[in-house]
Amino acid sequence: MPDPARWSFDTEYNRSGWHNRERQYYAADRPKNARIENGRLIIEAHREQLSDRPDWGGQEYSSARLVTRDRSAWTYGYFEVRAKLPCTRGTWPALWMLPASRTPDFAHGEIDIFEHVGHDPGRVHHSLHTGSRNHRRGNHRTSSVLLRSACDEFHTYHLHWTEDRMAMGVDGRVGFEEQRRANPDWPFQHPFYLILNLAIGGTLGGGRGINERAMPARLEVEYVRVYRRSPK
Repeated sequence: MPDPARWSFDTEYNRSGWHNRERQYYAADRPKNARIENGRLIIEAHREQLSDRPDWGGQEYSSARLVTRDRSAWTYGYFEVRAKLPCTRGTWPALWMLPASRTPDFAHGEIDIFEHVGHDPGRVHHSLHTGSRNHRRGNHRTSSVLLRSACDEFHTYHLHWTEDRMAMGVDGRVGFEEQRRANPDWPFQHPFYLILNLAIGGTLGGGRGINERAMPARLEVEYVRVYRRSPK
């Protein structure tokens, strides 16, 4: 299982349903959905109904969502994950960050280090949500890169976060950059925690339906690393 000193399972909205019309139930401590296999973390989604679970909300799929909330949070640093992504239609894997304050408002920021949807295989997205106005208008800062081998090979996805700049990319190449001076809603001056999940369906992942016959689908992760500058 994932190291419980670093990661916990997020099941908070299983009963009420997850955001963005997603269709998965996030299981906790269930090796079928999250396990260490050959030194790699496997997050695996299945077509199944876990109706015996007390917090089951009627979902038709199972998966897992890991968070560092209440364990680790960071303000600034270099973050990277080496992963192989699923290309099954309907999948929506992501590594992203939310404020450790738990404030449910985009005014406090969201950092999407990578997102990928199976109906557009190989196109990796990097995004910043930097204010509630920005999110409502749909004009949040985002970019994408076409990485044709994303589902067949491991690649390294990164975020370099400083006081004045956000930069994200793949395999050391920057594909997204935002400067603090260019954004009056800049909220990235406080601790954020990491989220690693494999969603099914939803407003982004389910845009062209879900290929049930291709399940199970898996996100494979070699590592997640965080580097911080040593104090002088």
